[in-house]
Amino acid sequence: MAKKRNKLRVIPLGGLEEIGKNMTVIEYGDSIIVIDCGVKFPEDEMLGIDLVIPDITYLERNIEKIHGILVTHGHEDHIGALPYVLKKINVPVYGTELTLGLIENKLSEHGMLNYAELIKVRAGQKIQLGAFKIEFVRTTHSIADAVSIAVDTPVGTIFHTGDFKIDHTPIEGDPIDLPRIAEIGRKGVLLLLADSTNVERPGYTMSEKTVGETFDSTFRGATGRIIVATFASNIHRIQQIINSAVKYNRKVALVGRSMLNVMRTAARLGYLSYPEDTIIDIDKIGRYNPEQIVIITTGSQGEPMSALARIASSTHKKVEIMKGDLVIISANPIPGNEKLVYRVIDDLFKQGAYVIYDSLDDIHVSGHAKQEELKIMHRLINPKYFMPVHGEYRMLRKHAKLAVSLGMDEKNIFVMQNGNVLELTRRTATTNGSVPAGSVMVDGLGVGDVGDIVLRDRRILSEDGLIIIVATIDSKGNLLANVEVMSRGFVYVKEAEELIEEVRNIAKDALIKCVNKKGVNWSNIKNAIKDELNTFLYRKTARRPMIIPIIIEVDPKAAYSETH
Repeated sequence: MAKKRNKLRVIPLGGLEEIGKNMTVIEYGDSIIVIDCGVKFPEDEMLGIDLVIPDITYLERNIEKIHGILVTHGHEDHIGALPYVLKKINVPVYGTELTLGLIENKLSEHGMLNYAELIKVRAGQKIQLGAFKIEFVRTTHSIADAVSIAVDTPVGTIFHTGDFKIDHTPIEGDPIDLPRIAEIGRKGVLLLLADSTNVERPGYTMSEKTVGETFDSTFRGATGRIIVATFASNIHRIQQIINSAVKYNRKVALVGRSMLNVMRTAARLGYLSYPEDTIIDIDKIGRYNPEQIVIITTGSQGEPMSALARIASSTHKKVEIMKGDLVIISANPIPGNEKLVYRVIDDLFKQGAYVIYDSLDDIHVSGHAKQEELKIMHRLINPKYFMPVHGEYRMLRKHAKLAVSLGMDEKNIFVMQNGNVLELTRRTATTNGSVPAGSVMVDGLGVGDVGDIVLRDRRILSEDGLIIIVATIDSKGNLLANVEVMSRGFVYVKEAEELIEEVRNIAKDALIKCVNKKGVNWSNIKNAIKDELNTFLYRKTARRPMIIPIIIEVDPKAAYSETH
């Protein structure tokens, strides 16, 4: 009897049809590895949600097979979910030096620093995990120490680009290792998974060094304070801001907890360098003239509680906008954040600052490959099969079309959804079913305890408000006091006395009618009050507030004896 051959399974659990939440499972027989473990920032309708992480139900069910999580680089959309995931599946995490340094910060915040096994790897290193031989390949991105990952499996090689661009003049370290990527391609690649973020943009992504030139010219002409907002993890950008500050004799102060944490880690590991007296405490900026100060802050995405947003709204404890301040927002808005960003820009202008942002100047370049760089990657890897990853649906489709333009058979391209299973042999690739996948919402300390029903309730509360009806009855259903009506976010009671009185009467009539017809049943009474008021309030106001009836049953004799 012929021995049954295992199939190679590739399962994206996040990062498809979205920007963020990146996580990909590679499985063969009894071996599983996971590439990346990221978060996604909540969408507008996710009211009150802090973060969104992947659903790892499939990994929990197969925990005994998992050999480790391999991380391509240290951005939040690739490492941010680790504290939550490692609590459920405590497996080794593999990453380069800076990546692990940033992961350590994150785990420390969660009190998990000694909980997880973090294993340092370097570009060019090869390791064996179960059925897989893994090689980490040097690449370039908007953060140092980024790698692509080549996975040699029993049926062929998978090449995962991670986030990349082809930068021949990186700020730190060597350029992307195109010769090694070409060599891997010559040996034969079964499946390519490639970054799709910038596939809609023609040409090449500019080198990070061009931003340094813009900073230099901007700093040269500035006569007041300079405030620069960027991602805390963009070490290359921060280095160039510091370089320009040193060049023009300015001190640098940092604002934002994540900025301080990342700076300390990057400096300790040697990824940032500057003269010892360059960085000063934010409390000391008042000791210097405005033209001697640069402030680097978080909040480039307009997050409401970020340092920059609080500075813009005059609610920050240590930094206020002064007339003549120059604010540079050195980041592109993540899709969905545009309104938040432009609101902050408007507020900064109102405070008297002059603001430079991406649409006005070259103060930001992307860390992701544009079309011509993607074509180079495809040509070098020359895969048999291709799965576009890291992008919204239109990006994945556009990337598939780009691959076809390079001569790839459309049948060999798989535009997948999170949870879909791609099964491969040496000669075939087919989609075969799906596993649980989706979004798990993090709200404060709660992970996964907020779902669609809670979000629906929050949406109703935010849009139409709340009405609480309190009725006190005896055991026979007789009202012992007048019905109380409380409104929150629906109408102001003192200005809508007539409406509130109508609500009170309708609730009272609905209660009496229900008791007479069905007896004293709290559930029936509550439903009757809600049904009557829903109909009345929509007819009267065209709004549907949340209605919460509270029924209190009191024994009048017991209440009388307690007061005498």
